[in-house]
Amino acid sequence: ANVIVNEEASQENLEVYDFDEIEKFLNLDDQKVHVVNFWATWCAPCVKELPYFEALQEKYKDQNVEVLLISLDFPNQYESKLKPFIQKKNIKSKVIALNDTDMNTWLPKVNKDWSGAIPATIIYKNGKRHFYEQSFTYEELENQVQTFLK
Repeated sequence: ANVIVNEEASQENLEVYDFDEIEKFLNLDDQKVHVVNFWATWCAPCVKELPYFEALQEKYKDQNVEVLLISLDFPNQYESKLKPFIQKKNIKSKVIALNDTDMNTWLPKVNKDWSGAIPATIIYKNGKRHFYEQSFTYEELENQVQTFLK
């Protein structure tokens, strides 16, 4: 039982950042393949594809693939919705929350063509980067990641 208590405790501390702080996660230059997914608990297509990101993280964790889930949930729902969701779904990938209401300023910094719709995903490694404003099947997601592993 102790293990479960510890796991839950680790999820208690949701990291919340504004976009300036999040931007560094979108530009890491560390030889890893970074898979960054923008999602929210209120977005059904996002919730549907989350298990694919989890499966990807599990399968490729020894191949320098790192998944980051950036939640766009509303700050007043972190306690009531987001944290319980992370625990209930037992999400193992890193989850951080983006709290920055000035979307018009930061959306184009993620990608100039992003309308703001979610789910949206960035996959990048060093200088190579792709942006996807779409949902994925697991196969589609894995195929995209594999192009970065070649």
